[in-house]
Amino acid sequence: MVTFPLPPGSTIGILGGGQLGRMLALAAARLGFDVVILTPQPDAPASRVAVRTIVAEYDDILALAALAEMAQVITFEFENVPADTLRELARLGAAVAPNARALAIAQDRVEEKTFLNGAGIPTVPFAAVDSLADLQAALRRLGAPLLLKTRRGGYDGKGQARVQRPDEAEPALAAIGHHPAIAEAPADYRREVAVIAARGRDGEIALYPLTESHHENGILRRTSAPAKASPRVAGEAERIAATLLAALDYVGVIGVEMFERDDGRVLVNEFAPRVHNTGHWTLDGCEVDQFEQHIRAIAGWPLGPAHALAHVEMTNLLGDEINRWSRLVNEAETRLWLYGKREARPGRKMGHVNRLRRLD
Repeated sequence: MVTFPLPPGSTIGILGGGQLGRMLALAAARLGFDVVILTPQPDAPASRVAVRTIVAEYDDILALAALAEMAQVITFEFENVPADTLRELARLGAAVAPNARALAIAQDRVEEKTFLNGAGIPTVPFAAVDSLADLQAALRRLGAPLLLKTRRGGYDGKGQARVQRPDEAEPALAAIGHHPAIAEAPADYRREVAVIAARGRDGEIALYPLTESHHENGILRRTSAPAKASPRVAGEAERIAATLLAALDYVGVIGVEMFERDDGRVLVNEFAPRVHNTGHWTLDGCEVDQFEQHIRAIAGWPLGPAHALAHVEMTNLLGDEINRWSRLVNEAETRLWLYGKREARPGRKMGHVNRLRRLD
């Protein structure tokens, strides 16, 4: 049985070897923890900053048993890890955070929005779509246009199709491979915003300032934080994040993406049960960034302060934009974060920059 808080020298397990795992491992090392990565990918970015890597699939029972034996607490860096993996680790006696329930809900867009509405958190109107008849019924009930998304998987704009007119229903289903889907009504929003929040093992909550998000081709391009917002909007976004953390009995950092409407209402688009791209600004804009906050939370440490020390604009570096590194490191107010990926492909997140200025 693991006793919290974990002392320095303990081992933290991370499922996934990408850039989020890399930054989590760096934060854990700074606090005196060792990190073991489990990933199917050899030479993953996180592996090169961890004490040990287990190269195996997420359903490899022997690999999971080895991880459970080594690590005092286990977390994950992205939501495509099977929820059954977390359940198996718990069965093996491992402490896992966030919990499998939160991950399972986030992995199914219909279950996610159903859960949010059940917790009193508003979303756009939606309908489950398993057939052409379901999509036609959704068009009659919700109207057009609709955004069709696969229920599971898909990210950065993948697995999506727009239905502008009823006669586009069948081509839209074909475009997403006839997978089970969700149909969403338009949000009619003025901008996209997000909140990074954390909850500790004792129920303590830390809320980072509201962030404004800008997407291009379904990929987050840049964020600006703290976002200028009315007290009503900021307060509602924070209330939503705190409500969600409690409803999920959550431990760790969560990213909550939202729409701010012209009427001042805030609707949740989706949540990510992990550290999040919209929180990268905290690496240079806050005393305790989202990665350290997550390690603190899952290790049972007190949460750190989440207020902003500077205004930050974060810009993702996609594909060969990483080649600008030599110019970027010469910008006095720019902080460069590179992810150690070996191959730059179009649209692939290779790093990001944080540009700082004083708070207004």
